Amino acid sequence: MKALLVPKKQAETLRKQLLEAGYMDTRRRLKVRGNDLEIPVNGYVPPEFVRFPNINQEKPEYYENEPTLQDLMKTYVDGDELDLLPGGWQILGNVVITSLHPDLYPLRAKVGDALLTIYPYCKSVYLDGGIKGELRRPSREIIAVREGVDEPSKTVHTENGCRFKLDVTKVMFSKGNLNERARMGRLGRDEVVIDMFAGIGYFTIHMAVHGGTEKITAIELNPESYQYLVENITLNHVEKIVEPVLGDCAENTPVSVADRVVMGYVGKTHQYLPYGIAALKQGGMLHYHETVPELLMPDRAMERISTEAKRQGRKVEIVHWHRVKKYAPGVWHVVVDARII
Repeated sequence: MKALLVPKKQAETLRKQLLEAGYMDTRRRLKVRGNDLEIPVNGYVPPEFVRFPNINQEKPEYYENEPTLQDLMKTYVDGDELDLLPGGWQILGNVVITSLHPDLYPLRAKVGDALLTIYPYCKSVYLDGGIKGELRRPSREIIAVREGVDEPSKTVHTENGCRFKLDVTKVMFSKGNLNERARMGRLGRDEVVIDMFAGIGYFTIHMAVHGGTEKITAIELNPESYQYLVENITLNHVEKIVEPVLGDCAENTPVSVADRVVMGYVGKTHQYLPYGIAALKQGGMLHYHETVPELLMPDRAMERISTEAKRQGRKVEIVHWHRVKKYAPGVWHVVVDARII
């Protein structure tokens, strides 16, 4: 029986990646081995995980058979309706966030109660209605909560050894960006970084905790997200590294000071390219995020960077680009790494 041997600090992030990609063997328990965890896998290990030793588990431990959501809902739905039940959901800290087919909306409370049965350590379940507005506030409805819980929407989510305090009804946290957040945590050693659109610290905290960054200026417009950014800086003990700034990036991004700039927002990111590029020293690295129609990927994002750099009398070296996640039918969230000279 195969397993990956992973340092404890990285285990939670990797477990979620393997689970979401379908490579984790959910029949077996995670086992402690010294300072590492054995994470069970289904034989094949994709290339992105080969940096961790692939071992044979000598004494695998199995979970008892537990009821699925379909099992728990058979009393209330049958036939084709069982196929409409959600096949997956997101867990942030001790809060479950799920979507639901419109035909099952009258049974939302039953679905919520069933999910709390499956996850006894969780305290509440919210129905996801998407992200709205320029400040990207989530639209969420509570459908189940345990008795005695006073603040069902507030939680602390742990990822890659970083802790994020948030209110799931006020700020977003995308599981699809997990790999990109972890990647940022491996960059920026001894550098001055500007994180535009910092949110609650999605990239900032990873870089401050793991990247060995000298200084990060984290700029956020949404007052609610900014408040959690400040709290998360303290929660992760990186006050000496991170300077939070409340305000618009167009007004608060400094010029010619950064070795690296992160532009992790999607939607109108290209409108802020003049400020992101101007913030970089010669030879600095830009991480530019954009949502791009598949037919224009990745050329449109690269052309926008090159056009703005040329307008500022600078040159561009495209170092790398990749897909972050599917954003909508025919549209991808991509990130381009570009050196600005």
